[in-house]
Amino acid sequence: MAGNGMSAIFKITAGAAALGFMAIGLCWWIAPQFAATQMGMELLGGLGLSTQLADLAAFFLTLGSAILIGLVRANRVWLYPPIMLLGFAACGRLVAWRFHGADLAIHMIAVEIVVIAIMWINATPIATNTD
Repeated sequence: MAGNGMSAIFKITAGAAALGFMAIGLCWWIAPQFAATQMGMELLGGLGLSTQLADLAAFFLTLGSAILIGLVRANRVWLYPPIMLLGFAACGRLVAWRFHGADLAIHMIAVEIVVIAIMWINATPIATNTD
């Protein structure tokens, strides 16, 4: 694990974020009303509710677990799925904010883009990683 080029600070912060993402995913699955209140979202009604809960729970659980697997296995290839997930989320938020007039916090889009950049920088040396 020491030779994969990931700094200790990155491992600690990414690990903490991964556990946080997984906790959010479980919260959407187990206590959706609490999660919606904390994130300032409204729960959809009818069939949309199950889709909303499944999407959000799967998103956060996949995001957190992919980062955690990458850190535990010391293999940077596992950083690419969360980069793609965050990229799709950021693009969706940007389109909703810019073109559909959604009332979204623009700083959250900026945070996602910064996180994508940090993870991309840490994942880039994969071509030279033989672990």
